[in-house]
Amino acid sequence: MNSFQIEGQLVSITERSTYPARISVEHGKIKQIERIASAPERFIMPGFVDAHVHIESSMVTPTAFSQAAAPFGTVATVSDPHEIANVCGVEGVLYMIENARLAAVKFHFGAPSCVPATSFETAGAVINAQDIEQLMGRPEIFYLAEMMNFPGVLARDAEVMAKIASARVHGKPTDGHAPGLMGADAAHYIAAGISTDHECTSLEEALGKLQHGMKILIREGSAAKNFEALLPLFKTHPQMLMFCSDDKHPDALVKGHINELVQRAIAAGYDMYDVLHAACMAPVAHYNLPVGQLRAGDDADFILVKDCKQFEVLQTYIRGVLVAENGSSKEKFSTPAIINNFQCEPISEEQVLLPVNTSAETLSVKVIEAKDGQLLTGTQTRTLKVVDGVLQADVVQDVLKIVVVNRYQPAEIAVGFITNFGLKSGALASSVAHDSHNIVAVGVDDTAIVAAVNAVVADRGGISVFDGSEVHVLGLPIAGLMTDRDVWQTAQAYELLDKKVKALGSNLQAPFMTLSFMALPVIPHLKMTDKGLFDVDSFNFTNVIIN
Repeated sequence: MNSFQIEGQLVSITERSTYPARISVEHGKIKQIERIASAPERFIMPGFVDAHVHIESSMVTPTAFSQAAAPFGTVATVSDPHEIANVCGVEGVLYMIENARLAAVKFHFGAPSCVPATSFETAGAVINAQDIEQLMGRPEIFYLAEMMNFPGVLARDAEVMAKIASARVHGKPTDGHAPGLMGADAAHYIAAGISTDHECTSLEEALGKLQHGMKILIREGSAAKNFEALLPLFKTHPQMLMFCSDDKHPDALVKGHINELVQRAIAAGYDMYDVLHAACMAPVAHYNLPVGQLRAGDDADFILVKDCKQFEVLQTYIRGVLVAENGSSKEKFSTPAIINNFQCEPISEEQVLLPVNTSAETLSVKVIEAKDGQLLTGTQTRTLKVVDGVLQADVVQDVLKIVVVNRYQPAEIAVGFITNFGLKSGALASSVAHDSHNIVAVGVDDTAIVAAVNAVVADRGGISVFDGSEVHVLGLPIAGLMTDRDVWQTAQAYELLDKKVKALGSNLQAPFMTLSFMALPVIPHLKMTDKGLFDVDSFNFTNVIIN
């Protein structure tokens, strides 16, 4: 369709008014916008933008993600390819860029700043300051992705500062990642050139960062949900806010995206124009994205919604092309190429034992406390039995075993304990384990854990459940992170595994998403990497057994 006209109630976010209008589109651009006397009762507005998302967490490629997101009014994303970069390096970043070229949704990638995220885990690649400089020179790279190494920023580490300087020289912003950082440390972090943060979990933390000019991304993903806590910021700092999903599993993605946050915020009584500014315009301005904003001369990127309460999306246009209508994508799916880095052999039960040199019948141990809806974990102390010189998990106490298996090279398996997963039998495992993506597993006993892990090994990446009698697997052949299927097939397979984990006793909303963050040593407080139990507060390893 080279040229067409659409009439409706134009929602002008900048003018803070809604009026009847006719939009003329030619060759993918908006030629003219005219006020008219009357128009149909459908509302035309800029499309939604996810201000921070790891596409890999949806377990599908950008092209498949586009098919799911566009029907909900998403026209663009700010995407950090950090996950695939930790597995495949710069080659992984370029893979995402190339795949995204085939999609309708406009994907704007960042250069991953922390590969590996820390020196306390084994990743599949390294992206150094020189690599960042080369990536920054590419037009497909729009920003320096989340700077998770906040201790390095605070210490003004030379390598870290060189990466931030590279972004500044190229006129591109730097994203932040500083959970819990407040006061003078937050000010020092922001002063280094960090412009956003999506990790705030409390109003107090967000307000502290806003004082220093940092923009706040209100996040609502499959595991981390900070929407309710941060929503009151619309009363005080509406122009400093954006919406993001960060990590969204396929079953959630096929049900909704940024449209859900818009609907919820307006239902809670916040000003529609302020909310739409955060959802549609703020990311475009901050990251200088080539995304249309319903102005003459812009790309014809806009959506039609049924009303301004539920925001049911009737049509989504990107570059003047109708890419989704009435909840259905018009994009065609094609099987993507495969890229991977997986060098792991099957494991044995002997490798996941936790032998102790003691005659004591019980020992006190440190236990990771998983928290539903949060990436933060707690630290608990529990007493566990010793049987034949081996420390045992305790299902009655809900203290299960957690293991992390290096998937890049032969190594000793890290073993510890975790609570709040709630399993009464069986185990689950995943090669999606932020940020280095080794294999992480939680289970009630060694037999179950080994069965779940080896199913992931057999598929060279995936998520699995051992239910006590058989193993169920969703293979992730692309970097051990993504399927080569469309999003609906992936969502269906994921939902099946999610139900099976919950049938084993877990009450977590998203057990696989929660599991994937148990190996992330940049978010407090206690985590398990492939090198051992890690105390994020002291930023060093700690013993499982309390002496």
